[in-house]
Amino acid sequence: MKIKETDIEGLIIFEPDVHGDHRGYFLETYNEKQWNDNFDRTPSFVQDNESMSNKGVLRGLHFQKPPYAQGKLVRVVKGAVLDVAVDLRKDSPTYGKHHSILLSGENKKQFFIPPGFAHGFLTLEDKTIFSYKCTEFYNPENEGGLSWDDPDLSIDWGIENPQLSEKDKDYTKFRNFASPF
Repeated sequence: MKIKETDIEGLIIFEPDVHGDHRGYFLETYNEKQWNDNFDRTPSFVQDNESMSNKGVLRGLHFQKPPYAQGKLVRVVKGAVLDVAVDLRKDSPTYGKHHSILLSGENKKQFFIPPGFAHGFLTLEDKTIFSYKCTEFYNPENEGGLSWDDPDLSIDWGIENPQLSEKDKDYTKFRNFASPF
């Protein structure tokens, strides 16, 4: 497995070794020993989630406030997404900056987003299956979000009118945001 750190501390890209032949393929999606060998702290994952979305659906930008802040190890099983993480750690030198990555069933990349980030993704293909491991249980009373089209965040989603949930239409702008991290 190749491990790449991004320009934002804590955001990590994993490129698993894919073993394929005429029957199909095999890969490890998580290996605790590899985490222990490469990082100071191995996350404890407590919940796995999966969603299916058609092309043009944007989910996010979501986060959970402490003490329920979630880290996520995300991947695409089928289809493709533009995945985005925004640094909400107010003492971070990259506060308010984002990193985006193409995740797909074809490239099999995984993206680790630690607690203290807002996260969202745009589906690029119909029937995209998105899977993620979380370090904390979902807690709706501590959920928050930022506006996906916030000009201060300058995220290039490559779409003008994505399909959004009602909740995602009403999130705050970054300039009005008081970070709990």
